[in-house]
Amino acid sequence: MSQIAHIDMLLPSMANYLNQHLKTQKRDEILMVGIHTGGVWVAERLHQLLNLPQPLGQLNIAFYRDDFSRIGFHPRVKPSALPIEVDNRHIILVDDVLHTGRTIRAALNEIFDYGRPASVTLAVLIERNGRELPIQPDIIGCSLCLESGKTVKLCGPEPLSLEIRTVHE
Repeated sequence: MSQIAHIDMLLPSMANYLNQHLKTQKRDEILMVGIHTGGVWVAERLHQLLNLPQPLGQLNIAFYRDDFSRIGFHPRVKPSALPIEVDNRHIILVDDVLHTGRTIRAALNEIFDYGRPASVTLAVLIERNGRELPIQPDIIGCSLCLESGKTVKLCGPEPLSLEIRTVHE
């Protein structure tokens, strides 16, 4: 197990890129939403750095996953919490690690069940190789190319740290 990039260096850079990306949007029309759990941890810090007026939203995508047959159903699912309507809002969707794209697909499905946003901007702390769906982030903290059998994990919430681990078959 090895540690990578210091998160406190990545988050201000991501916030700066988000500010540039969203500079034409009204701040009160922006809703930041973190994906449970690591995405929420990252979103909390970005939300604070951006000083957004709307409360932070949280998505729990457990019911939208397409891999129940592989991971099994987890009976203790907490509901999502979106503090305001998503219709016509500019959503900043935040996750910790983008790997296959399946988590983001599930999150988009859930967001659209709540309404029709004006736009969705995807911000991820770590983008890594291995995409299975054509989903690409707009804002990236760090890109990694990992060999087969390796995974990257966000540990937290305090302190936040990233670790590369070997997957045990």
